[in-house]
Amino acid sequence: MREQQRNSYALPTARRLFGKRLVSHWQEQIAIIRTAADWTVLLYLIIPGGLLGGRLYYGYWNETLPAWSTALPFLVIPLLLALLMCTGGMLLMVQEGDSLFLRQRQGWIRTLMLRGIVYSLTVTALKISAVFVLLLPFLIRGYGLPSAVVFGLWLATITCSWCIKLLGHIVAVQRQGFRRWLWLIPAITVPCGIYYRAVLFWDSYPVLLWATAVLFAAVSGFAAAYRLSMRGTFMSDVREDYKQRMQIAALLLMGVLDKPRPTRHKPWIFRKSQPLLSTKLPENRLSAAAIKALIRNPAHLKLYLQFTGVSIAAILIVPVVLKWLFFIILTSLMTYWLHSFWSIFAGDDYIGLLPFTKEQQAEAGSRAVLILLLPFTLICAAAVCLSVYGWWGVLLFIPVGAVAGFLISRLFSAIRLER
Repeated sequence: MREQQRNSYALPTARRLFGKRLVSHWQEQIAIIRTAADWTVLLYLIIPGGLLGGRLYYGYWNETLPAWSTALPFLVIPLLLALLMCTGGMLLMVQEGDSLFLRQRQGWIRTLMLRGIVYSLTVTALKISAVFVLLLPFLIRGYGLPSAVVFGLWLATITCSWCIKLLGHIVAVQRQGFRRWLWLIPAITVPCGIYYRAVLFWDSYPVLLWATAVLFAAVSGFAAAYRLSMRGTFMSDVREDYKQRMQIAALLLMGVLDKPRPTRHKPWIFRKSQPLLSTKLPENRLSAAAIKALIRNPAHLKLYLQFTGVSIAAILIVPVVLKWLFFIILTSLMTYWLHSFWSIFAGDDYIGLLPFTKEQQAEAGSRAVLILLLPFTLICAAAVCLSVYGWWGVLLFIPVGAVAGFLISRLFSAIRLER
């Protein structure tokens, strides 16, 4: 009777269920990729890229290595591999609907998770192996590593990556908030530190790489067994699986959509909503509201800080004769963006309900833009004055930045704000 009942299921065994979900996962990833580029377009990119890459790889084995590879110290290689090992995660093939049936069949859940762990670690090993194939000519011909050392480095890298994946996954499904980060830091940095130190001593102690690989393999085995014995993490497992399945989609949409903002009962800055400006004139209150709106919005604040950082780098890089010209141009660009922000803020339906005249809105916009522009002009003026005039720049950058911000903001306000 039990055998007949099991055969009545659409997928009678957990192994077949895992196989179906794995195929569905591949189809899902292929569908996501095809939304960004058609197969015809991908072939036009893959075939020429493959031919060019194959020719370069053949040259690395049979011709002189490029100069940059010989000048690159060996210590950079394990550092790059350590960064690679910290990417990716575990996919256990657990779905939301399993709470209706499979949670009562722990054997099925355990089989799904075990096969998901094996699949995730296999994908990790293939990814590491592909990178090692690309690095082989540099490791053997450039740094002169023996074949046994290269093989030991490959094993140590794979097992260390397994250890990081499993430990990081265990922390992710057990902890939330800042406690997760407190546990993730040692779970990732300790294996990476051991791996990096072992690689540094490959010349003096070649057997150390093999011993490190055995250590990481043992830790990975214990971590996998512990993961299978964990209970009460079903919803966290589903959440982490969803993150892994959506990685490609998140990468494609990174520059298109903003991340959803977390719900806050209070803003992270100006929590008590006290008056930002001293006077209580209507114009000042509207200006303060615009300033708070920009600073409280992570996307706008991030763009403001990014443009400030890029502007500082540009001013420091250009020749001395162009620094002041770049300062004026960049300040004008920032002023234009701040006025665009003000137009969006003042055009909001809620602001339209308030009884402000055009003159009051123009005055409020002029003050808000000036206040928001001054930190940018002061920082950029400091970059110009200190790089051009040395210590005398400490005395010059505040008045220069304030005057430049005032004049440029007033000029744009007179042009763009209707009164």
